[in-house]
Amino acid sequence: MWMTPKRSKMDVEESRGFRPEWTQRYLVVEPPEGEGALCLVCAHLVVSTCERDVRRHYEAEHRYYQRYVEEGERAALVERLRQGDLPEIVPPTAEERAARAGLGIARLLALKGRGWSEGDFVYQCMEVMLTDVLPDHVGVLGGIDLSPETTRQRVLNINENLRSQLFNRAKDFKAYSLALDDQAFVAYENYLLVFVRGVDQDLEVQEELLTIINLTNHFSVGALMAAILEALQTAGLSLQRMVGLTTTHTLRMIGENSGLVSYMREKAVSPNCWNVIHYSGFLHLELLSSYDVDINQVISTVSEWILLIKTRGIRRPEFQALLTSSEAEHGERVNGRCLNNWLRRGKTLKQIFLLRKEIEAFLASVGATTVHFTDQQWLCDFGFVVDIMNHLRELSELLRFNRVFAATAFDHICTFEAKLNLLQRHIEEKNLTHFAALREIVDELKQHIKEEEKILDPGRYKVVICRLQKDFDRHFKDLKFIKKDLELFANPFNFKPEYAPISVRVELTKLQANTDLWDEYRNKDLGQFYAGLSAESYPIIKGVACKVASLFDSSEICEKAFSYLVRNQHTLSQPLTDEHLHALFRIATTEIEPHWDALVRARNQPNP
Repeated sequence: MWMTPKRSKMDVEESRGFRPEWTQRYLVVEPPEGEGALCLVCAHLVVSTCERDVRRHYEAEHRYYQRYVEEGERAALVERLRQGDLPEIVPPTAEERAARAGLGIARLLALKGRGWSEGDFVYQCMEVMLTDVLPDHVGVLGGIDLSPETTRQRVLNINENLRSQLFNRAKDFKAYSLALDDQAFVAYENYLLVFVRGVDQDLEVQEELLTIINLTNHFSVGALMAAILEALQTAGLSLQRMVGLTTTHTLRMIGENSGLVSYMREKAVSPNCWNVIHYSGFLHLELLSSYDVDINQVISTVSEWILLIKTRGIRRPEFQALLTSSEAEHGERVNGRCLNNWLRRGKTLKQIFLLRKEIEAFLASVGATTVHFTDQQWLCDFGFVVDIMNHLRELSELLRFNRVFAATAFDHICTFEAKLNLLQRHIEEKNLTHFAALREIVDELKQHIKEEEKILDPGRYKVVICRLQKDFDRHFKDLKFIKKDLELFANPFNFKPEYAPISVRVELTKLQANTDLWDEYRNKDLGQFYAGLSAESYPIIKGVACKVASLFDSSEICEKAFSYLVRNQHTLSQPLTDEHLHALFRIATTEIEPHWDALVRARNQPNP
C-alpha cells in the first residue's frame, strides 16, 4: 500500500529558496540578484539554498554571535548589521573563561559517568600540575568552582540548553519517528528511554533523546502513553507528523491488546494522521533474541562459570582476554543484570566456547561440577547457541550503522531471513557448513561415539530456527507492508513506473526522464539527492523521501545510551533524581553542541 497520508499529500514547502526566518537565525538576507543567502557579517554569498549549508557557514565563521540569544537582542543585532555596524568582538573576561572551563569539566564528568564530587579531585590534579609545570599560572584556578553542588547544577543547565536547541530544530521537522527502549535498568528502577528521529525539508536527519520516563511511577500503559504525549507536546511535535515507531519486543511494548504500540496507533487514528509504521526488532536484537534461542539453559550455566572465574580464577592467564573484554564492557564493578546482558552476545559466547577446555580444567581444579562437559546433548546445544548468536551478532552490527536509511536496513533484514531459511534446510540435512561451533563439537564426539545418529538431533534445532523466523516475520511485517516505498526511495531511476501506484506514476516518469537529476543521483549520496529535489515539481516523491528518511535506520543512539548505562551503572545507581538522570543520558547521546556563550551569560541568573 502506498505510503501517502490520509490527506492528499504531504505538507511540504513549495519552494526551496530563501526563508525569512534565516535572517535572525543565521544572520543572512536574500541577495538582490540570484539565489542563495548573503551573510550580513562577512558579505559572503552562500550559493546553496539548503539550510544545512547556511547553518554550517554561520557555525563555522560566526559562532561568536550565538551569545545574542534573546529575540529582542537578535532583532537589534540584525538591524545593526543591516546598517553596516559590526558589534565589537569583546574578548571574554577572566571570570567568563573560568565559568566556561567549569562548564566544560562538568560536561566531561557527565560523559565519563563520574560523580559530582570528583570535580574537587580534578581541581586538585590541575593544581598539582600547574604548581610543578606553570607555577606563575596557579592563580587562574581561583575562579573555577568545581564543588559538587555547582557541578550538579551545571549539568542541569547544559541539559536545558541542549533540550532547548532540540525543540527549536523540532519545529522544522516535516516528519519524525520515535524509538522506545524499555531496557534501561538503573539500580532497582526501570526507565523508558524515548528517542526522536526527525527530518526537515532538506532531509537533514536529527536523532536525539526526547525524554526518559520512570516506569515505576508510570506502571500502567495509560499513564505511560500520557507521559509520552506530554513530551511530544512540550517539544511541539504533533501526532500528525509521526511516521514510525520502533520498540523492543517486550510484552509491555507489543502486547496485542494492552501493549503501548496498540494505544499509540489508536491515538494516532484521525483524518490528519499518517499510518504509523511499527517495527520491533532493531533495539537490543541480540539480547532479546537470545531468550528465544537459548535451549537447555546454556547461558545460565555459562553465567555460573563466569562468576567462578571472576571470584576464583581472576589471575589465571588463560582468562585474561575474557576478563579484559568484560571490564571494557561494564567496568570492574558489575551486577547480575549487566553480566547477563554481556553473556547474551554472540561475541562473548564465542570467546567462552573457544575457552571451554580451559574452563573445564579450571572447574575441576576448584572442585566445581563438570557434568556438562560429559553431557553430549548439552555440548551440542552449546555449540548451536554459539552459532545462532554469532549470526545474530553479524546482523546486529549491520544495523548499528547510522545514516543509511531504513531501505538499506530492511535489505539487511530480508537477507537475514533468507539466511534463516538456508540454515533451516542445512540443519535438516545435517549440513553444518554454517554451524562452525556445532560442527566442532560433533567432530569431537565422533571420536568417542561410533553411531553418528546418536550425536545430532536436527529436529531440536529446526524448532528454534522456525521460532526465530516467526519472530522476525512478526517484528518487521510493517516494513514489508511498505516494501514498494522503500524500493522506490532507494532506486527511483530503476523502479518501473507501471509497478508504482497511480498517484506517483506521472512524477516518477518525469523524474526518470530528467538527465540532470540522473547525474545528481549518481554523483551524490541518497540524502543529498532528495534534499536537492524540488518539492514543487515532485511533491509526492519528496513526501515519501521525508517519510522514509525519518524512520529509524539503526539502533546506534539506543546502543550508545545502553553502553553508557552499562559502563557507569555503579555511578548511576547512586541517589539521583530523574531530572539528573535525564540530563546525563542526554549529554551522553546528543550530537548537538551546547551554546557555551549562552550558558556562561546565564550563570548568575537565579534558578527557576
